[in-house]
Amino acid sequence: MNYSNEFDVKKIFINALKEDIRAKDITTNAVIPKDKFAKGIILAKEDFVVCGLAVVLSIFKILDKNIKFKALVKEGDFVKKGKAIAKFSGRARSILTAERVALNFLSILCGISTTTRKFVNAVKPLETKIIDTRKTIPGLRILEKYAVRIGGGFNHRMSLDEMIMIKDNHLKVLGSRFWVLGIEKKLRGIKTEIEVKTLKEFNKALKLKPDIIMLDNMSIKGMRKAVKIRNSLSPNIQHPTPKLEASGGITLKNVKQVASTGVDMISIGALTLSVTPVDISLEIL
Repeated sequence: MNYSNEFDVKKIFINALKEDIRAKDITTNAVIPKDKFAKGIILAKEDFVVCGLAVVLSIFKILDKNIKFKALVKEGDFVKKGKAIAKFSGRARSILTAERVALNFLSILCGISTTTRKFVNAVKPLETKIIDTRKTIPGLRILEKYAVRIGGGFNHRMSLDEMIMIKDNHLKVLGSRFWVLGIEKKLRGIKTEIEVKTLKEFNKALKLKPDIIMLDNMSIKGMRKAVKIRNSLSPNIQHPTPKLEASGGITLKNVKQVASTGVDMISIGALTLSVTPVDISLEIL
């Protein structure tokens, strides 16, 4: 599983298990003998894009390193309701104690990948990229952004130290001072994005030569004009023309229309913030 930081991810799983178990699983320990073994499957209860089976294995292994686990599908596969997506065997106590935490992570990640895949498919055959935002569940960003990639989307910045991104509230604080000559020198050498809401702001932002300009809640007509203006510029090695990002009010119903304006990417907070977990169950055989 390709995370950006394996150590941080394991800490997430350990903390989740501590939250759920606390001192001990009194029910399982009371009724299940220590030496009892069990085997079972993880079952899809609806159609979805698979993401996070390695998470289940990692959580099982924290409680019992000897548990055997085999994925029956690949990350990113689309599965139908009723499909067994993994099988496992090991000490029954460990499996039953880890079950809820493992399924919670798996169902959320599959939900994100499934939603992302829907948006990615909706803009085909256009090459506009579907990207995520920082609107994530606190503490789970590294996992949620992984799920976006599995769904076919792309990651925007992971954290505030990755790039300069000047949004509307920055501009409100700075007022007209932001647009004065000399600001470009402060931005030079660092990847920079500027958010604009109007074509007037867009034309001002162009003069600062950022890497990306975000068209926030701009009309379809406005976005088309912005793309036309950008495309009319003459790029050079020192200052390539900026990429354009559409953001705000994007749904499955209008995402294709937004992509048709010619923007390079569309950022969607709902990929991670408003996702419904998919229905998955763990069945002891």
